[in-house]
Amino acid sequence: MTNNNHTSYTVAFYNIENLFDVENDPLTNDDDFLPTSAKRWTPKRYKNKLKKLGTVISKIGEEDTESAPTIVGLAEVENKKVLSDLVWSKNLIKEGYSFVHYDSADERGIDVALLYKSDIFKVENSEVFSVYLQTEFGEQDYTRDILLVQGVLNNEPLHIIVNHWSSRREGEKETEFKRLAASNKVNSIIKTIKKEDPNIKIIVMGDFNDNPNNDSIALMEKESELYNPFKTVWSQYKGSLSYNFQWNLFDQILFSTNFFDTNNSTLNFDIADVFNTKILTQYHGKYKGQPFRTYVGKKYKGGYSDHFPVYIQFKPS
Repeated sequence: MTNNNHTSYTVAFYNIENLFDVENDPLTNDDDFLPTSAKRWTPKRYKNKLKKLGTVISKIGEEDTESAPTIVGLAEVENKKVLSDLVWSKNLIKEGYSFVHYDSADERGIDVALLYKSDIFKVENSEVFSVYLQTEFGEQDYTRDILLVQGVLNNEPLHIIVNHWSSRREGEKETEFKRLAASNKVNSIIKTIKKEDPNIKIIVMGDFNDNPNNDSIALMEKESELYNPFKTVWSQYKGSLSYNFQWNLFDQILFSTNFFDTNNSTLNFDIADVFNTKILTQYHGKYKGQPFRTYVGKKYKGGYSDHFPVYIQFKPS
């Protein structure tokens, strides 16, 4: 099982690109991911994806810690079944992960979740918060819930907030209000947490569908006193996903600035990075170096995800 003598703790986030099972859920729009759909999402393809994701998750940050991440936030999971299949899959089963997940009202039926090693991170409480959005017709526009998990790591009480904000599909500017609404929601969650304990350590992670220099991220940093190490990770050569041959870094992990108070923290920030190891990339052709995806449109490629994972590491003091 797991080894508790930690030189470092890895905290990761990974958008795993549509991890759907092969069963039809009549309550959600999962019809693209069925054996009978145009994508032909078969049990064999599902198993292959689980195996691939298990390989990646087990390796994030391991060159520094010699162990799989302690905590992994996930985006684009369909339900508890896929999470259960993932943590029990061949390449992850030995890591002993537990998970926290709630079904959200998202139209596509995809949610966020948190994997964690229960012998290292002790979960005490969890809840979800919805982001209220309206369509142009005044109807509620459902999106992914924000997940809050409270626990203890290395004797340090810790709150983790997992996000997957609204996409830019209808245009970056046209959809910006949705991401600002989510940012405001995170700020209000943190405000409530700090009322109970002003010194609590907080980690905010997610696929924000915005880059480190966008207003929605800046708003969280300023209002909630968060530090974003991914500001300096992002460059024209490095990101977590590529669009029109430009690197974006929508996947980020921020944390409260009180982690830097070394007299009052048992966890010292060490590094932040994108996990873009070669096996996760396209090997050749014009998309060489970009994430090796499961699908491009309806065409099955058999890869991992259209995003790279990101991670930070803390050294225990």
